[in-house]
Amino acid sequence: MCLMGIMPCWAQRGKIEYTKKDSTLVVKLLNDAKTGRGTENRVFYFGKKFLGLPYVAHTLELGDTEHLIVNLHELDCTTFVETVVALSMCDQQDKRTFADYCQNLEKVRFRGGKMGDYTSRLHYFTWWAEDNEKLGIVKDISIEDAPFLGVQTVHINYMTAHPSSYKQLKNHPDFVPIIKKYEQATEGKQFRYILKKDLSWNAGTPLSMVKDGDIVAMLTDSDGLDTRHIGIAFWQGGKLHLLHASSLYKKVVMSKETFYEYEMKQPKHTGIRVFRFND
Repeated sequence: MCLMGIMPCWAQRGKIEYTKKDSTLVVKLLNDAKTGRGTENRVFYFGKKFLGLPYVAHTLELGDTEHLIVNLHELDCTTFVETVVALSMCDQQDKRTFADYCQNLEKVRFRGGKMGDYTSRLHYFTWWAEDNEKLGIVKDISIEDAPFLGVQTVHINYMTAHPSSYKQLKNHPDFVPIIKKYEQATEGKQFRYILKKDLSWNAGTPLSMVKDGDIVAMLTDSDGLDTRHIGIAFWQGGKLHLLHASSLYKKVVMSKETFYEYEMKQPKHTGIRVFRFND
């Protein structure tokens, strides 16, 4: 990967790492959306722009100092969703510069919308969801009297139980108790979710509360984690499907199999939480 170097994103606000190709693509996507999106859901619209892009994990783990990494040519499931949400925010705000995008990406990725050290990044999805809800970027649709029958009780400790698996924690053991404090603050919180078996419902059932472009988190109840994968929901032929950066197919895809069929192949998954971009 040939990076153009670490360059300032906006005055007095940290550092950003990106390629010229990335910054040019951001501006093009935002300008094209002015006339090309129409009334289509923003998250779904921008998500489809990355179809076929390679899946690459750990793209945020570059260098020893936390900085804003913009990478639109390699995505994992988390950076895919973050990229799409930041673009959607810019389009909603009618802000179409690369600096605008960087500011929104920082808001989405870091605690309180402000980048600090490694511990400021929203490493667990529960943290990401809570923080982005507080900032008014997304909302949990289960609070809208949704008939979601599952109740997730969060138990997260994977990062501090396996610090050697994380370069930054291995290199900075002083970060471990900070992450541990955040993990403990989340312990035992409960959230409603859609059971995996209920994803077989069709568009005429309560599952129709899920809309094209909703952000979905696939939950797990083991391993000290809260989720194992995230993506974007869409309807096709009366059935729910998944738009996501797939580690199996090594690229961003719109799954041909239904979301239910996909989830039934995932023994560690229990169901999904659903979030909607505040458009």
